[in-house]
Amino acid sequence: MATYSSPRRAFLKTGAAGVAGTLLTTRTGKSESPNETIVVGIMGTNNRGNALAKGFASQSNCRVGAVCDVDSRALEKTAATVGQSQSEKPLLVEDFRRMLDNQSIDAIVIAAPDHWHAPATVFACDAGKHVYCEKPASHNPAEGEMAIAASQKNDRVVDIGTQRRSAPKIQEAIARMKKGELGEVLYSRGWYNNRRGPIGTGKAVPVPSWLNYQLWQGPAPKEDYRDNIVHYNWHWFWNWGTGEIGNNGVHAVDICRWGLGVDYPTKVASTGTRARYEDDQETPDTQMATFHFPGNKMITWEGISWQPRGREDSMFGISFHGTEGSLVIDGGGYKIYDMHNKLVEEVSGAVSDSAHLSNFLECIRTNQKPNATIEEAHKSTLLCQLGNIAHRTSSVLEIDPANGHIQNNQAAQNLWGRDYNPAFEPKV
Repeated sequence: MATYSSPRRAFLKTGAAGVAGTLLTTRTGKSESPNETIVVGIMGTNNRGNALAKGFASQSNCRVGAVCDVDSRALEKTAATVGQSQSEKPLLVEDFRRMLDNQSIDAIVIAAPDHWHAPATVFACDAGKHVYCEKPASHNPAEGEMAIAASQKNDRVVDIGTQRRSAPKIQEAIARMKKGELGEVLYSRGWYNNRRGPIGTGKAVPVPSWLNYQLWQGPAPKEDYRDNIVHYNWHWFWNWGTGEIGNNGVHAVDICRWGLGVDYPTKVASTGTRARYEDDQETPDTQMATFHFPGNKMITWEGISWQPRGREDSMFGISFHGTEGSLVIDGGGYKIYDMHNKLVEEVSGAVSDSAHLSNFLECIRTNQKPNATIEEAHKSTLLCQLGNIAHRTSSVLEIDPANGHIQNNQAAQNLWGRDYNPAFEPKV
């Protein structure tokens, strides 16, 4: 991948000093002040990508300049979504590399499947683009380290879609814990419950005419097309997905780690199974992962994909347990309990994309760190990946707390990275 250094990107990195009056003519022919308008390209526009396209198009001084998908049916749908918020129609492309070559695009938004997250981040940074990437930050630990290196090497803002980092009341809850209102917080747990159905047994069928399956697989080792992979079931296959812990668990684990103030663990254990259905799913539908940290601190995560009832009467949540009380985060608000389990305070709040997207755009303009940096997102994503590696190797992992690397377990170390389709192998 080529490295670009356009005047527009240089401006957006350093801010408005000295060039506030400069105008730039974009691909559409419209003159814009570069300190006002950031142009983004959306990679992957089914479901989450469509929502992000709408979100960015709705942001002040931001324009969706291109939308990209390997599913031809999704492009016009997302173009119509974008058209509800901006007058300029975005460029429609099948191959995301066309967005990297487009010098009018300042940032790439990655909402493709997990196996694309880190490779696309690396390619985008090398092309001089800033990056907003959906969680998880990577498919495997080695890729997370590559994404960090690419961001730092190219001095690009890389923001990960763990939106709770930008929720005001969750920020408030974390700040209160760090001030000591719960005493010493030693333990945190996260959970996710859902009522997912079976994915069945896939059949080898011709690739649909609307799908560029070669580009969809991209960096992953090639597998023949089956009828139960695209568009969502890939989450449950190791070649492309990271299971429920990487899909929704990372949202909880990220807040657990943030609140406890921990980085890398010393020990990771995980047990799980496919309890509910006899189908093609490879990842567990029932899983409990445990993470031990220096200072006698611990995180657990529980995921049940086939049964909706979770802890605290909530399908998703996070709790913190200290020597002087407990705190439960449910949605964007929180509740505080004393040591007699009495509710002493309840604070309402919400989680929205808008605040998180706004933070990303502002960081591009000011060259500041976003709320969900790639460095912090890697640590949280790594916990989920280590949980999966412990599950897959039926072992308790010993971890170097200085860098998160696995020690004294060759089978587990073999899962640190992956093989690639050479045409899309990321390198930094």
